[in-house]
Amino acid sequence: MTELPTTNRTMLTEVKPEGVLELYLADLPMPQPKDHEVLVKVLATPINPSDLGLMVGAADVASARAIKRDGLPGAAMDVPEAGMRFMASRVGQAMPIGNEGCGIVVAAGASEAAQALLGKTVAMIGGEIYAQYRCLAAMACMPLPDGTAPEDGASCFVNPLTSLGFVETMKLEGYKGIVHAAAASNLGQMLVKICKADGIPLVNIVRSQAQVDLLKGIGADIVLDSTSDDFAERLTQAIYETGAFIGFDPIGGGKISGQMLAAMEAAAVRRMTSYSRYGSDQMKQVYIYGALDVGPTILNRSFGLTWGLGGWLLTPFMAKAGAEVVGRMRARVAAELTTTFKSHYSHEVSLEQAVDVATIQAYNAKKTGEKYLIRP
Repeated sequence: MTELPTTNRTMLTEVKPEGVLELYLADLPMPQPKDHEVLVKVLATPINPSDLGLMVGAADVASARAIKRDGLPGAAMDVPEAGMRFMASRVGQAMPIGNEGCGIVVAAGASEAAQALLGKTVAMIGGEIYAQYRCLAAMACMPLPDGTAPEDGASCFVNPLTSLGFVETMKLEGYKGIVHAAAASNLGQMLVKICKADGIPLVNIVRSQAQVDLLKGIGADIVLDSTSDDFAERLTQAIYETGAFIGFDPIGGGKISGQMLAAMEAAAVRRMTSYSRYGSDQMKQVYIYGALDVGPTILNRSFGLTWGLGGWLLTPFMAKAGAEVVGRMRARVAAELTTTFKSHYSHEVSLEQAVDVATIQAYNAKKTGEKYLIRP
């Protein structure tokens, strides 16, 4: 093994009491693995929407300006008063970022599990991965086949396991089809491939004809443009035909969750043989799993009384699903890493570039088809 540096360049985010968020780099002491841990040299790590929630939070990214801290680059941005209330619990804390990534194990603790990973290329999850090195438990790493490219291993966890988690949630709750909003994302494309392979009806909702064409091109059967005049009617018909009464919404704010529930109710009413003033008895469930729109979630109560709207997060789902289900999901990801679960990146940046003002504003725009990969 080559000699390791004494410091580890790491990206940090900190909310200051005066209403400013700083995103910056710092050279921290190199961590030393404990018996059950490994030290991974980070080769690639994606910027996911879930990472942005910590990176910039409720800050006004349009106000970003360049700063220096201890000679290293960063950016500062103003936080509105409402944002300060939202982030009050993290004021004064310098917090590392990065949910997942890929790298090579360069040092390992004494345990058999840790030693078995020495020299291996691994995918990892556990936060604090926007850094040159990450020390974490061996069990938080997934060994990858020899020759796996870092960009293929970087996004092994969040999007692949989330898309598989939607299918498992559907099964656990007794549904037989899924409605998915903002479906042209990397995650949405994975879900299309999973449902196609597994014979699961999937109703995809997108926002342009170009996105319709994209999903049709990878095999999606039902793709609806939410900007079309007949969207509500077509969504109702698709749900009626497929029986897709569970939906997943990464947008959060706006009308789409309510539109899903309304269309589910309209589809269920078509199947009723008698009138009920309480609406259909078909359970209709929508889960919000993101915040692409941070505005209010708007519900026009047109879907009876048998419905649910809740939040969905990967980690609690895996804890609930249990080791057998999670093990099966992880095995499928490893087996289909370069097919079903292959991620596509529009930009690759260094740690230094990732804290550049223009770059921050670009990836925070969360545009469909634009995904950033950090190469520390």
